Amino acid sequence: MNYVITGGAGHISKPLAEKLLAKGHGVTVISRNPKNVAELVAKGAKAAIGSVEDAGFLTKAFTGAQAAYTMVPPDMSVTDWKSWIGQIGKNYAQAIKASAVKYVVNLSSIGAHMSEGCGPVSGLHRAENELNTLDDVHIKHLRPGYFYPNLFANISLAKNLGIIGGNFGGSTPLLVMSDTQDIAEVAAEELLNLGFAGHSIRYIASDEITSDEVAKILGAAIGKPELPWVIFSDEQAYSGAIQAGFPEEIAKNYVEMGGAIRSGEMVEDYFKHHPATFGKTKLKDFAKVFAAVYNNEQVLAAH
Repeated sequence: MNYVITGGAGHISKPLAEKLLAKGHGVTVISRNPKNVAELVAKGAKAAIGSVEDAGFLTKAFTGAQAAYTMVPPDMSVTDWKSWIGQIGKNYAQAIKASAVKYVVNLSSIGAHMSEGCGPVSGLHRAENELNTLDDVHIKHLRPGYFYPNLFANISLAKNLGIIGGNFGGSTPLLVMSDTQDIAEVAAEELLNLGFAGHSIRYIASDEITSDEVAKILGAAIGKPELPWVIFSDEQAYSGAIQAGFPEEIAKNYVEMGGAIRSGEMVEDYFKHHPATFGKTKLKDFAKVFAAVYNNEQVLAAH
């Protein structure tokens, strides 16, 4: 079986490619930089170097593959983030149709049922819809929860102010969180089995937890057991993002997504289709990684 994996050597794409290679399959990895996928090439993967903004390049890279893993890479330079994400989905759809790929596992997110009001995740809603125009392609949309590594953004707050937080939180609603290794495991399972038909959705979660519990667990791991989760206003969250160096468009969308978490709307469809099983990595497990990064140890590669 020949697979195409987008996302280069990212936190999900790399372990996913490794799992497929370990089973003896042909794997082409799409990346913008050959250095980023050199390790995978050394393990037997082929590199396709180019941009997901180029539908022609994608068509060439996808040709000859029976199945593909698609994801939208981050781009902090865009001026309309949701539209850009939707356009990448359209590029994938064009390339998949032209190359006759028949199976697609697409990385989306919890909250992608929201056409508006969920920041970049509403962009993923558009990307899902673009892929769903392919009537003769079997598509499994993976909708994982909030990635554990996103919590690294709180390290400077924890170090400098002794707090962590966001424009959401408290004792409710539950935060649905996912470990990137757990997501890669699910993606590999779907691609190796190809047991899905039509267009369907699979929710992925490693843990369900309140933000207060997040603060307690991470605080204990970094030696600050009283570490509080502080709920910021939207204005404070936006100002903090700008001060941290995020462009206005990105900051605006992150604040919007935080509002969807706060209202509970982001996880509304997830709880209607609750997964029967969870990933194996709980926040208490990830807290060890968080603590190592907090203490300036370089352990990010595995997550």
